[in-house]
Amino acid sequence: MARLSESERKNLRDSAFAYVDSKGVRRLPIYDEPHVRNALARFDQVKFESEAARDKARKRLLQAAKKHGIVPVGFVTAQLETERVRVSTSAGTPPSGFLTLLFTDIENSTMHLHRLGADYAKLLQKVRRTIRGAVARAGGHPVELRADVAFVVFEDAAAAITGAVAVQRAMAAATWPRGTEVRIRAGLHSGDVTLTEGGYVGIPVHTAARVAAAAHGGQILVSGECRRAAGSPGPGMQFRSLGRYRFAGFSEPIPVYQVEAEGLMTDFPRPRTGTRVRTKG
Repeated sequence: MARLSESERKNLRDSAFAYVDSKGVRRLPIYDEPHVRNALARFDQVKFESEAARDKARKRLLQAAKKHGIVPVGFVTAQLETERVRVSTSAGTPPSGFLTLLFTDIENSTMHLHRLGADYAKLLQKVRRTIRGAVARAGGHPVELRADVAFVVFEDAAAAITGAVAVQRAMAAATWPRGTEVRIRAGLHSGDVTLTEGGYVGIPVHTAARVAAAAHGGQILVSGECRRAAGSPGPGMQFRSLGRYRFAGFSEPIPVYQVEAEGLMTDFPRPRTGTRVRTKG
């Protein structure tokens, strides 16, 4: 790629650059294919004035990539991996102690990324908005939204299940880029956790993640502890026992239940992970 001379650079419009800072300094030329590819490779080397400026530059770069027929899979993946939303302490002390933990992730996310290319970022943003809105109405506290994974905590187990049901209903009702069918897996567990500077720690965090990993897209799985903490299911909801499963890293089997409610899918294969423990006799 030929380096731009000062005169050539001056003759370019601001629109030929992904980022123009508040002082008018222009960075990351994107006016042709070689420079777009170079900007994709150098994006993380640029110091942006704010996260908003970074987001705007990223959108301009992805639009340029699409215009020149470039599918920046590696770039999109790297950017999504660095995006993280943590609990904000500005609204008070985040909850700790006995909580119900919800994990979700997008089924077939890699397939969607390859199929949609730069448009995958839009899909992911919509999934995050959908999850944030549904759990907020149920009293949930988003802890982390990273790549295609969401981690939310609730102080009330019944509210957590209501929130998970709301998420699945909202996902099913939404429309997605290029008619893509998007489903998320959801799993919940309740237990005592500790909030540290690095986030929530405790065996229940790992248990919730294992339960979520066992779910299929569109499905909600809960542990026996979560079911006990929730008590009776909410109106129009019920728990269906799937048996006891032994998951990697856990010596004791965990009872697993599927949440069933109006508007949710009900028929799924056996849980994706774990080994079912048969009851003797």
